[in-house]
Amino acid sequence: MLVVPSIDILNGRSRVVFWPGVAAGVGAPTDRPERIAEQFVAQGATLIHLVDLDGARAGKPANLEAIGRTAGRVAVPLQIAGGMEGADNIRLAFAAGATRVVLSMSIADRPELLRECLAVAEGWLAVGLDPRQERVAAYPWHRPTPPSLVELTGELVDLGVRRFVLAHGGVRPDLSFLAELARTVRAEMFVAGGSVDLEAIKGLRDSGIAGIILGEPLLSGAVDFAKALEAAA
Repeated sequence: MLVVPSIDILNGRSRVVFWPGVAAGVGAPTDRPERIAEQFVAQGATLIHLVDLDGARAGKPANLEAIGRTAGRVAVPLQIAGGMEGADNIRLAFAAGATRVVLSMSIADRPELLRECLAVAEGWLAVGLDPRQERVAAYPWHRPTPPSLVELTGELVDLGVRRFVLAHGGVRPDLSFLAELARTVRAEMFVAGGSVDLEAIKGLRDSGIAGIILGEPLLSGAVDFAKALEAAA
């Protein structure tokens, strides 16, 4: 299972300052996304996830320069979320150096737009979903009845989606549910966020999850990246 460092970008900088040596008082803190990504790649990261927070608010990419700087410093794929809903938005991200994109759950209510996005990104596109059914049901769907998560993933797979990012917020992932989802849905499943520790990472690995995306826990040192890689192996 992949352990994917995630960096939230706000106004061109990381929202969370990264200082791996803070406990020992060594090294220097940085909020430069490209420098943070470079350090994680040096430690073994094979994919970096970047969240364009400004882009998510604007509905279009807003931190293309930061994405480009990061792409210029690391030789691993970059996966971008935030403001990617639209074929032209994806083209801009790819031109900046991104290699994968993640669309928000809103795309599920716009199948024609999703088809346009898939025509550009093909297998390098993922859709982000909240696996908590109450969150799925609460979304303002443009349909008579809210879908279940299983129904929703089925619809999206039928449209051509082959990768999902399941965002848990601060909630601990439900391993049995995720194992069943990974077994039944014909797509890669990544878990983002959630209340995780090394045992939870091992549980996700054993559930058949393709990868876990971790932001603040890694950047703050709450989860050690080297140990997380060991737990996921």
